[in-house]
Amino acid sequence: MSPEEVRDFLASGRELVLVTYGPDGLPDPVPMWYVLDAEGAPVMRTYRKSQKVANVRRDPRCAALVTSGDRYDELRGVQLTGRVETFEDVDAILDVLAAVAVKYQGASPDDVPAFRAGMREYAAKQTGLRVVADRVASWDHGKLGGRY
Repeated sequence: MSPEEVRDFLASGRELVLVTYGPDGLPDPVPMWYVLDAEGAPVMRTYRKSQKVANVRRDPRCAALVTSGDRYDELRGVQLTGRVETFEDVDAILDVLAAVAVKYQGASPDDVPAFRAGMREYAAKQTGLRVVADRVASWDHGKLGGRY
C-alpha cells in the first residue's frame, strides 16, 4: 500500500492488536480500540495500572497489527514495528476517549464537549499509548489481480 493507503486503512480499521513484551520476556498481544492522532500515529488509552502500561514502561518496543478481509483476495493489513510512548496529560487522554466514542460507540461529535466534561475523572486514571513506527509493512491481496 502507498503511505496514503496505509493511513486511510489505519483510520478505518476496527481493532489494533498491540504486542508488547510481558514480564517473562514473551510477546503479550492484546486487541485495542484506537484512533489516529494528527500525525497519523495510532493512539489508545488504558488503565494506568494495566499490564500493557507496565510492559511498555519496562520495554517500549512493540509491534501493532491491523487487518481486514474474510476471503483471501480481500485480505489487507498493516504491521507497525517500533515503540510505544505513554502520556498522562488528561486533556490528551480525553481527546482519545472522545474520538474512540465517536468512532466505535456512535457518539455524535456534537456531544464531545459534554462527554469530555463527564469523563474527566475517569481519564485521570488512564494512560495514553502512542505507537511510534520505525517500520511499516502492508499488504493488499486485492491488488494481486487474481494471482494467488
